[in-house]
Amino acid sequence: MRAHLGDHLVIESPATGVTRRDGEIVGLHHDDGTPPYDVRWSDTDDVTLVFPGPDAHVRHVEHRAPRTTHESYQPNDTGAAKAVSATAPPAGRPTPGDIGRRVADERHRQRISREETARRARMAPGYLKYLEERPADPSLATLIRLADALGTTVTALRGGDIDLPPGQGYALLRPQLRDLSPEECRALLSTHGVGRIAVSAPDGRPAVVPVNYDVVDDAIVFRTEPDSTPAAAVGSEVAFEVDHMDEALSQGWSVLAVGPASVVTEPDAVRRLTEHAHTTPWAGGERAMWVAIRPTHLTGRRITPAGG
Repeated sequence: MRAHLGDHLVIESPATGVTRRDGEIVGLHHDDGTPPYDVRWSDTDDVTLVFPGPDAHVRHVEHRAPRTTHESYQPNDTGAAKAVSATAPPAGRPTPGDIGRRVADERHRQRISREETARRARMAPGYLKYLEERPADPSLATLIRLADALGTTVTALRGGDIDLPPGQGYALLRPQLRDLSPEECRALLSTHGVGRIAVSAPDGRPAVVPVNYDVVDDAIVFRTEPDSTPAAAVGSEVAFEVDHMDEALSQGWSVLAVGPASVVTEPDAVRRLTEHAHTTPWAGGERAMWVAIRPTHLTGRRITPAGG
């Protein structure tokens, strides 16, 4: 038995030959199209891992060119996938589940297209779109393939490690720790995201606070409130740190920037920063005070496998 994505698996009654159940094959586990398959059943719209028995056969369908990003996936009345033109009225605001959000976020972070991710995971792009945009409970086999395609873990996609501190995995057998050049540090800083600023708090105690930041004209910028701990950075030399750790591969990098911090007061500059900010502060609120750190000293380190 061999199948392609989009074919239908049909289960028939051995006695009467009448179809008892059918569903669309939305995931392959072998490149040659042999079982098992991930099947979206037409009667329940559930996706399960199926090892076909002697009462099953594949109904092949005509395979069109891969769907473009201008098409969306929706289950029709029989549970089969159908492509809907982007010009059609939307079927409702997408309400992704936690797994779908994590898959989409990781895919966007790595700048991998949906089509490429689906190809790596051996599943239909339409089914991946469905997972990313609707509350879904994919099978363990599907999660394993998605985790492998994205270089992460099933636990991470399920959010099981969300409350665990990073760095609890095993160290590499032969790790290599090397210093990063200032150019490498600038390149890693420019990815923006969340970093940590070290300041002397108003009560005189040292404090390290995470902030959402961007890099504009070689300056690290973030917004805060005038009476907040991060605002204590203004008028002094501060340290700003950003890092990334790959738990699955036990490797990562960190960058430390040191320099004076000041308030951005020029109205056009404030407006430009606000309009082009990549992210809004996770802590919420107005946070209209922009602070800029101009690094005078950049250092960084990276851990990789020896020889890597």
